[in-house]
Amino acid sequence: MVVNSLRSWLHQLRQEGKLKYVNREVDRRYELAAVSKKADGLYCLQFNHVRGSNIPVVTNIAHSRDLIALALGVRKEKLAEHFAWAQGHPGQCQLIPPGQAPVKSKIMQPDLRSLPIVIHHEKDGGAFITAGLLIAKDPETGIRNVSIHRLQMFSPKHLGILMLPRHLRQIYQKAEAMNVPLDIAIVIGVDPIPLLASQAQVPLGYDEFAVAAALYGQPFPMVRCETVNLEVPAQAEIVLEGRMLPHVRHMEGPFGEFPKTYTPSYPKPMIELTAMTTRNNPIYHTIVPASNEHFLIGGIPREGGLFETMSKTVTCVRHVRFTPGGTCRFHAIVSIAKKSDEEPKNAILAAINGSQDIKHIVIVDQDINIFNNLDVEWAIATRTQAARDVIIARDLPGNLLDPSARNSISDKMGIDATVPLGHYERFAKMHIPGEEKIVLNNYLSN
Repeated sequence: MVVNSLRSWLHQLRQEGKLKYVNREVDRRYELAAVSKKADGLYCLQFNHVRGSNIPVVTNIAHSRDLIALALGVRKEKLAEHFAWAQGHPGQCQLIPPGQAPVKSKIMQPDLRSLPIVIHHEKDGGAFITAGLLIAKDPETGIRNVSIHRLQMFSPKHLGILMLPRHLRQIYQKAEAMNVPLDIAIVIGVDPIPLLASQAQVPLGYDEFAVAAALYGQPFPMVRCETVNLEVPAQAEIVLEGRMLPHVRHMEGPFGEFPKTYTPSYPKPMIELTAMTTRNNPIYHTIVPASNEHFLIGGIPREGGLFETMSKTVTCVRHVRFTPGGTCRFHAIVSIAKKSDEEPKNAILAAINGSQDIKHIVIVDQDINIFNNLDVEWAIATRTQAARDVIIARDLPGNLLDPSARNSISDKMGIDATVPLGHYERFAKMHIPGEEKIVLNNYLSN
């Protein structure tokens, strides 16, 4: 079955035995997020009875590399390379009539109270939309930008937004300098491919939905909005249309973010909604912050971007992985096929220059499985000497949400955990011949 919508993806998950239903009533304040966390890495959940709403909620729809590889049709070891290829080979978006777009089944005035917007954590400042694709166009070029931002519900028609210093903030600042509102659309309820594409590490002026089309392997169907000059995915569950107001600020936050800490409350821009469209019987998607889904949707596109960037300067790069322990932002593992003992340090510097988020990089040989944390730690333990193999770079741009950073300024560290050329025998892993063929249950008896 081709995955082209949230519903087709849920059908695929059900066939894989990865979708479970919660049919008892749950409270959207804490309880839904708590149950989701218990299932994190195990199952996608569909909550069919959320208190105060008749709309079901799904979580954990992309909670493992295996599932994301299934959605993309590649082996999980090739996710970074495949995503890098998609960024370099953009596809096309296809505009279709409203009558062919399921998301146009119902057109109504916006009322956020009708949606099961979740309060996730104890100290969160309120209910937040966390899985909304925010679409806007550059007011100078007209080129579309797609990204994900936390959106706090202030009133039935108003949302607050946190914009990190990335493309949407630049686009909004252009509109604000013109003293005009910025048309936006918030898309809730899509399959993993547009979610991943929204996180593509591409320059300003590059349409992230073109990456989605490349990942689909076919044109991406879009439909025009009702009240703003934008197009949205035709197969989406829910679309909120509106405008980001110039020179208007409102206190937003606190909110529990991906570093597993709270970011404080301070004034942020405000969105005023103008319309809402949905499918018949829509499904709402929420991403629980700091879950595997949150980490991987952000992490795998960053792996693809880093793989592409590093490969331009370090030709021996083979695989790239951001680790969940490093929130799929701060820690990177890179395997190389080195030809000189200088290449690991060049790879460290290329990684630091390739991602502002990265704080710690480990470079390993190809015999190390970068998806096995024990294997990586073993390489550090047996192949690294701190005085010789550790590089520290001070006072570089970091991530605004890193609680240890100093006004977004961070120190970076690289570890060379590779074997010196010509000395592999001294560092080789011990091996029992035939161990990999043993099936333990064939040897055991009751």
